[in-house]
This record gives sequence, structure tokens and C-alpha cells, in this order.
Amino acid sequence: MESSRAARRRARRFPRRPLTYTALACVAVVGATAGGAVFVKAQAHSGSTAVSSAATPSVSSSSATTTEEAAVAEPVVEPVVDLDERLADAMTSVDARGEQKVSAAVLDLESGDSAVHGDGAFDTASIVKVDILAALLLQHQEAGTRLSAREKAYATTMIENSDNASASALWDAIGRAAGLDAANKTFGLTGTAGGDGALWGLTLTTAADQLTLLQQVFGDDSKLSEASRSYVQGLMGRIEADQQWGVSAAADGSGWALKNGWLPRSTTGLWDVNSIGRVSVDGHAYLVAVLSNGNSTQAKGISLVEAAAKAAVSVFTDGSASASASANATSAAAR
Repeated sequence: MESSRAARRRARRFPRRPLTYTALACVAVVGATAGGAVFVKAQAHSGSTAVSSAATPSVSSSSATTTEEAAVAEPVVEPVVDLDERLADAMTSVDARGEQKVSAAVLDLESGDSAVHGDGAFDTASIVKVDILAALLLQHQEAGTRLSAREKAYATTMIENSDNASASALWDAIGRAAGLDAANKTFGLTGTAGGDGALWGLTLTTAADQLTLLQQVFGDDSKLSEASRSYVQGLMGRIEADQQWGVSAAADGSGWALKNGWLPRSTTGLWDVNSIGRVSVDGHAYLVAVLSNGNSTQAKGISLVEAAAKAAVSVFTDGSASASASANATSAAAR
């Protein structure tokens, strides 16, 4: 059954610090005393000195007036780095064909800088299982209770094995779409709407919102407790072997934690294929969300998502990360 929730709300953009650098200038001030002696005060790295010169033989009435001159260097301003534009450029290398559509978002956990490409709404398929678990944990936190043994069992199979029956049980436990939407309002998601009735897989979301959700799971500034975050992270790091595709393609080695989603649509015969998670590259952590639809096969959807994940992370790893630029700006201003 198709979802009747087709409301598509515009994705929230993440704030980024503009990378604008301004060089410091030195000012030299020259003054003439009534007696005619001229003093020049020079600022040097080692300290300040005052130098006296002899009075000039003759001084005109106009030059006798005390004057001040300030020589100020023009500020050197570097252009602002537009990370969204950089991601858009990187995504041109991603080969989307036919009816395939893809949206991607990436965030550098260290600097907080992010980039988003595409703001359309996509079916979540099974990536919503992370959101369902986050909502359940938030509800228990607010009630001052803990997950039951049965809920823990459902959570494990729902995330690690992508078990649908477990997801349905926890979907009911949180109050279905109403419970998910309430939790997402607390989390700061603005473009996500829970699926109708029992159709949790037809929840609509955006790549930007999935990045917000990942920050709740992997970031320090979260509505979830440290224990809750660690719990979800642990499950996402133990995905069964045949589901270890997607954003993990952008990681080096085993430095990843993820959840994937895949769903063939009965109305079109085309596949929704999505992947969200955290990846590590050279010891640096990034949050990545890639959503796609219109894939003729699941395999083609996986290839598209993995290519998009690599392109997203390349925004920060191709020698032009904004974090490095910010550090350079601070260093330049100090000189």
C-alpha cells in the first residue's frame, strides 16, 4: 500500500562557519612636537623604541601643524568555502541513470561543518529502524524507565539483522507515526513524516534530516543519554555480514557503523536503496546519509549509494577540508 503522507518539507540546512580570513595590519604614527623634534614610535616583535631626529632648519606654517599619518594594509580576504557547492561538484561523478535519483549529506564530526546535496523526500525503507529505536530510548528516558528484555531483543534483531517483525513490534511500542514524529520534533528533524498505519518503511525523510538523526546517535550535543547513544552505536557496528554495504564503502577498513534500507516498490517495480552511518578515514570521523530511489535493481541501487557516499566524504578528504582551512585561518590571523 502506498503512503498517503506525501508532504515534503524543506530540509534544514546545517550551520557552517564561513571560512573568511583577515590579515592583521601594522600602523605607524608620526607626530611633530611644538619644538620641532619628530618622534617615530615603531612596533616591533621585540618591543617598542622611540627615535629622535634633529629639527629641520625651516618649517613652513602649514607643516608646523601637528599631523598624524596612518598606513594600514588592505585586509586580505579569502573566499568563503561553499561546501554544498563542493559536494554538488563531487556528485557529478556519480552515475545516476534512467529514473535513479540520489541525495547525500555529510558532516565532519570534529569541525561540525556539513554539506547537503538534494532536498527531496525519499522513502526510508529500513533506515527508519534507527529512528524507531532512538524514539523508543527517548520515551524511556522521559519516563525514567529502561528497555525491557523483550524490547532489547527486538532492538538487536531490528538493527543488526534488519528484522521487519521486530521493527513492527517496536513501531507499535512507540505509538507508530505519532510517536516517531513527536520524538523527531525533539531531535530537531523537520522534513520527516512517519508512515501511515503499520507502514513504517514508507516514512518520508530527507538526507539533511538523516544527518540530524545521526548527530543524535553519534554526537555529544544530543537529546539521548550517553548510555543510549552507546547502545545504538554498538548495534550499528555489528550489522550482519551480507548487509555491510552502503556508506561503509567510504571508510578505510572496518571503521564504520551503519544501517541500510532497501525496498522494491510494488507500484513501479523500482527500488528504494538507502544507507546512513558513521565512517572513519585516517582516524577522522564523518557522518554520512545517502538516499536513493528509481533503481531498476537492488544491486544498482547499492552501487549508486556507495558511489555517492564516497563522493560525499571526498568533500573533506581531498586535501581541502574546511577544518584544515579553519586552522590555517586562525594561524594566519595570529601572525
